[in-house]
Amino acid sequence: RSPLVSVLGFGGAPIGFLETEQREVERLIGSLLDRGLNLLDTAAMYRGSEEAIGRAIRGRRDDAVVVSKCGSPPAREGLDPWSAESIRGSIERSLQRLAIDHLDVILLHTCDLATLEKGEAIEAIVQAKRDGLVRAVGYSGDNEAAAWAAEHPEIEVLQLSLNLADQRNIDLVLPRAAARSLGVMVKRPLANAAWLARSERRGIYADYGQPYEERLKAMALDPALLGIAGPSERAWPELALRFVLSFPQVTAAIVGSTNPARVEQNAAAAAKGPLPAATIAAIRSAFASAASGGGSWEALG
Repeated sequence: RSPLVSVLGFGGAPIGFLETEQREVERLIGSLLDRGLNLLDTAAMYRGSEEAIGRAIRGRRDDAVVVSKCGSPPAREGLDPWSAESIRGSIERSLQRLAIDHLDVILLHTCDLATLEKGEAIEAIVQAKRDGLVRAVGYSGDNEAAAWAAEHPEIEVLQLSLNLADQRNIDLVLPRAAARSLGVMVKRPLANAAWLARSERRGIYADYGQPYEERLKAMALDPALLGIAGPSERAWPELALRFVLSFPQVTAAIVGSTNPARVEQNAAAAAKGPLPAATIAAIRSAFASAASGGGSWEALG
């Protein structure tokens, strides 16, 4: 793990899609930076997120590791989102919105394998690095596309799905990432709070977490039986986060939240370190057993 990047990162989708007030964003991000949680993840398509983060880090740019994503949606009507022109325009707009002169990491945002193999999209972000607009280049995605990206010589960073209910990338992608010492950021480490009923999940996670909810039911996990005591609202997030951070190939887990108390809770859980090997084995066995019952258990992407 990089000593320069905090193991717990801030996911910027909720502050955009939930239209969080700017003063709340500034208070939240300020508190994160104060305690050394410096990884801030956003994307061109997270409506309003880049602007809000940019204002929140004004005067503290050197304290933050800023990650954004490009390529989706297209820059303008009729333009291929994965063309060099579109990607360059997206990166330049991200810099303007964030009011910074460079991104620490730029990621291609979940393009498919055929697009990656074409090469134009990767070359566009590599050129942005050559021009000093970004420091490192990478890919955000899953399954075979992520496995391909992990072996591409220009890719330095991956962002992929990994959680209790989403384990395919553990075997398919993490060994490839480790072979090249890539930085690995995990998205959805808390499985979109899928242990909650759909009616209890907020905003963008209400529908998005439904497949994970179905998978967790099939897996029949119980935090208490896995050694995580306490009320479910604390036990489940701790189990989920520590599971993800138990894999040494993982650099950081990205958690989206607008609740400072929840962020503190997650930080405390992460500080407890990896789960025991027997607990990890039990979770992996539950996933494999449930997946053998049929249906698609690929990473959701």
